[in-house]
Amino acid sequence: MGFGLTEAQEEIAQAAREIVAPFDDEYWSDKDASKEFPREFYDHLAAHGWLGITTPEEYGGGGMGITEATLLLEAIAAGGGAMNAASSVHMTIFGMHPVIVHGSEELRKENLPRVTSGDLHVCFGVTEPDAGLDTTRISTFARRRGDDYVVSGRKVWISKAVESEKILLLTRTTPREEVERPTDGLTLFFTDLDRKHVDIRPIRKIGRNAVTSNELVIDDLVVPAAHRVGEEGKGFKYILDGLNPERMLIAAEALGIGRAALAKATAYAKERVVFDRPIGMNQGLQFPLADSLAKLDAAELALRKATWTYDQGLPSGREANTAKYLCAEAGVDAADRALQVHGGMGYSEEYHVGRYLREVRLMKIAPVSQEMVLNFLGTKVLGLPRSY
Repeated sequence: MGFGLTEAQEEIAQAAREIVAPFDDEYWSDKDASKEFPREFYDHLAAHGWLGITTPEEYGGGGMGITEATLLLEAIAAGGGAMNAASSVHMTIFGMHPVIVHGSEELRKENLPRVTSGDLHVCFGVTEPDAGLDTTRISTFARRRGDDYVVSGRKVWISKAVESEKILLLTRTTPREEVERPTDGLTLFFTDLDRKHVDIRPIRKIGRNAVTSNELVIDDLVVPAAHRVGEEGKGFKYILDGLNPERMLIAAEALGIGRAALAKATAYAKERVVFDRPIGMNQGLQFPLADSLAKLDAAELALRKATWTYDQGLPSGREANTAKYLCAEAGVDAADRALQVHGGMGYSEEYHVGRYLREVRLMKIAPVSQEMVLNFLGTKVLGLPRSY
């Protein structure tokens, strides 16, 4: 039994590994190369009830915690799908948390069963070209007009917008210069992604091409007030509720990719013979792989602590950020070492480790950079002066 996991959670982890097994490296390589959304994979998980793992049971979900969600996403990433696989379901697995906690009963009843069944694809619209990580500086504005809001602005790096019917959209409803605190005056909506008023432009990327990342130009999108999540002006507080779980999910995905890369490298090091000996006999290759094993194991322990803390209802900012940082570092190192062990063949698509490296490298940037994690730990945990 894994450290900190119950027998039931171990069973979930095993079942998750089995459910993703039919989708091998070749499937994911083909989807990435053709830039095609993995609908077969998405529909397969939906048909077996995995998409609603954290959604409350009354809306058709499993009602489980973040620990179970991370076990699922780790298995998805480790199965060879890496970030293409994880990103296709990431928003569905936990992204609806603000609606679950703060949305109206009408919003929940109308949308959550469709999300858990796989019928409703959704995306998350926060990041903007001129705001970056400073969410308080977003300028997409929602102007009240009777029973509606009219929204205009721009968003960027919006995953799955092409495939999505609805968007969880953060806007300003009060200009930043008119609020007491920069985090005030932000309002969250869950609404239709009306193509007549939203121009979706896919961004060319170096990896994770089976799931689009997009720039959105929003021009007078009419949003019913009934689509507002919670109270006007409190949207920043609502999205904060999901930031720590998101870091844990990203950590699990980085961990899964690192495990997959290490397994590939180990197998190749055993079978590849150079100078009449398997290359895994050479300490120059063996030691880096053993080092990655130790660091992945340590990062996993940090992740287990983080998810346990969150599921117990305890403050988890320190644990979530630490897990994200360590899993991203360990995952990227493992993938880079896997490519190095494969030598020239690591640069070939045939062995897939290059794809792993391209995709796990994103985890040192998204959803927050390693540097911003260290800023959090330095100021919020160590109590050092804020540097930005």
